Amino acid sequence: MDARGRRSGVRVIDLLDLADRVVGSCLARAHAAAGISREQWRTLMLLDEGVGDDPRETPGHTMGEIATRAAVPAPTATRLVDKLVADGFAYRRSDDWDRRRVLVHIAPAGHALVARSAGELDEALGAVLADLDADGPVDLIGALTRLERAALGREPSSP
Repeated sequence: MDARGRRSGVRVIDLLDLADRVVGSCLARAHAAAGISREQWRTLMLLDEGVGDDPRETPGHTMGEIATRAAVPAPTATRLVDKLVADGFAYRRSDDWDRRRVLVHIAPAGHALVARSAGELDEALGAVLADLDADGPVDLIGALTRLERAALGREPSSP
């Protein structure tokens, strides 16, 4: 890598660090209001993916999927889910196809929390992104989606 490439890499890291701090600040306020951790938020977002009008119709997720998405070790994921279940935001159910597997599902209260928090986050990030031109947010989403694909080696998750 030449000097220009190194400078570009440093600039990308610097910008991603700034974005992490901005998003982290918005998330911290929403999490504090909801009484959940960032890892619990990641888990609720995973559990809420693809939920329509009835959160009881979700496919559920394994503890391994939750540990990966929340970026925590498996024992921590178990404690994290225990807390979400105790707070009424999620529930466990045996897999219909394999009774040995337990799947975690979002509860209606968890779905409502995600919807409410997502609205607060949209508002907070909207204020940050307000200075961008009309295509700015779309361009940013496109760039971050490509980053997700490159980093995870898979198609991006749904918004």
